[in-house]
Amino acid sequence: MEGVTKLTTGKLISLSEQELVDCDTKGEDQGCEGGLMDDAFQFIEKNKGLTTESIYPYKGVDGTCNTNEEANHAAKINGFEDVPANSEDALQKAVANQPVSVAIDAGGFDFQFYSGGVFTGSCGTDLDHGVTAVGYGEDGGTKYWLVKNSWGSSWGEEGYIRMQRDVEAKEGLCGIAMQASYPTA
Repeated sequence: MEGVTKLTTGKLISLSEQELVDCDTKGEDQGCEGGLMDDAFQFIEKNKGLTTESIYPYKGVDGTCNTNEEANHAAKINGFEDVPANSEDALQKAVANQPVSVAIDAGGFDFQFYSGGVFTGSCGTDLDHGVTAVGYGEDGGTKYWLVKNSWGSSWGEEGYIRMQRDVEAKEGLCGIAMQASYPTA
């Protein structure tokens, strides 16, 4: 959502993840236990936006929805679009236009302790983590996705991972092409 806000307004605004953790709990999303991007987008659309990180800072634990802080909307969306599933080509077309939310299997040791280079490690397709595909490229003949994680800048390459792209499996490495979507403004 920060990406589409930057593209439409020219302003890069850090939005509150904690608002989603605390307030988006009446549907499928379950606070710190996770949820799905489409459900979060539906909440944001119904809620008429999200507030900023500075107003409603991240605490990393489930809390009670602070309706006073939640009411200060800094950015909003009009809806969202799903990328056709199991198609890295479709995902690449979407990422060429804006950052795309993707679900991946991040449960493996190789992923959790990734520190650099193009990730080609073992992982499955048990989708358990939401990240943002922000670009793509090639390094030494290996195509990759540039993905922003939410685990802080000390993880991976300053908080990012380069994940191998155009793999044999239609789901993509770690299931990256299985469940992708992006907000519309």
